[in-house]
Amino acid sequence: MRKINLKDVSEQPWASPKGKFGGASKEVSVALGRKPESNDLNERHPFDIELCRIPPGKINCPYHSHSSQWEFYQIVSGQGIVRHAEGTTPIAPGDAFIFQPGQPHQITNTDSQDLIFYIVADNPIGDTCHYPDSNKWTTVYPDGRLVRSEPLDYYDGEE
Repeated sequence: MRKINLKDVSEQPWASPKGKFGGASKEVSVALGRKPESNDLNERHPFDIELCRIPPGKINCPYHSHSSQWEFYQIVSGQGIVRHAEGTTPIAPGDAFIFQPGQPHQITNTDSQDLIFYIVADNPIGDTCHYPDSNKWTTVYPDGRLVRSEPLDYYDGEE
């Protein structure tokens, strides 16, 4: 059995150049030994767990959908909205929701305190993402390579 405590997992911050997107996460699965760069499914684990923290007024990432990845969300604290194909939905502690492949999504913190949630994703090898707002796509490979529709920055057309 592998065991960790969240207090011992370092938080990894991120921010877009103009500050529209930002937050931090604790990669729980990686702390438990997941090797995201591996093609060996035993080393990759069948799913990935991440604890995310989005500051007030920030958005977690550009609006996007996955070609083959499922994502489950569990809200721990704070308030916000989820943007999805049908519009937006308010979210609060205790809410859980899931996005299947092909369903675009994005989370915004609309509260005065941090929005904290878990993400559980299956992270399939060769998943592609589409960004409807900027009409970009990308594929992330286990070794870290990115293949994009054209040589653009991740946030191009998003801020």
